[in-house]
Amino acid sequence: MAWTLITGASEGLGVEFVRIAAKESRNVILAARSKDKLDKVAEEARGAGVEAVVIPADLSNLDEVDRLWSEATDGREIDVLVNNAGLGYNGPFDAGQGWDRELASINVNMLALTRLMKLAIPHMQAQPKGRILNVASVAGFTPGPNMAVYHATKAYVLSLSEAVAEELRGSSVTVTALCPGATATNFFDDADMDGVRLLKVAKPMKAKDVAEDGWLQARIGKRIVVPGAMNKVFAFLPRISPRSMTTRIAAQMMGKH
Repeated sequence: MAWTLITGASEGLGVEFVRIAAKESRNVILAARSKDKLDKVAEEARGAGVEAVVIPADLSNLDEVDRLWSEATDGREIDVLVNNAGLGYNGPFDAGQGWDRELASINVNMLALTRLMKLAIPHMQAQPKGRILNVASVAGFTPGPNMAVYHATKAYVLSLSEAVAEELRGSSVTVTALCPGATATNFFDDADMDGVRLLKVAKPMKAKDVAEDGWLQARIGKRIVVPGAMNKVFAFLPRISPRSMTTRIAAQMMGKH
């Protein structure tokens, strides 16, 4: 039986993806930094009757990314990869703060995701089919003052996913970019987003709903998934509005008061 590899599987959307996979009787490989958290999620999955393998890894380190893939594919075939791990940081770019977090965000959101895709695609092409689900964000549709690096990384994920999906058109492997907006996870606390205006304007969606939408659409090979009516508006407006205007609006939404 083929396996599902899920990064960032210790909390938030990652846990929901594990639950969905287990509900479909899919064996799962769980990756994140915290072994203790992963063990708890794995026990829940095993309780649903599937095999669950825990591989702690710090995906901000590319050597760890390669180790993860090597261990995950040792005697196993992976036909679903969920690139869910992601980091962010809220704060003015010129403040001289947050560099360590921003560097980790670049490494996890872009480099680790790209490396795992590079490894997964030829691996999946040797199988009947394969699915890659990359968790991007509506942030990828517009520049984001006060979260400049995070928005830039998600724009990269969105662009990369679309380009590779086109390259693979007609093949047995699909790539889907899931672009949620505000979602009820620990991301906001980790990214120092307490007091951000966006969270007062847009009620965060439930992680379960976001994960289910992404999973379902990835199953049929849809390239871009934007869950929620308001998020669809946020994703569409930058296409018809001057970029200077959408950037100013984003600055207001990502600012604190």
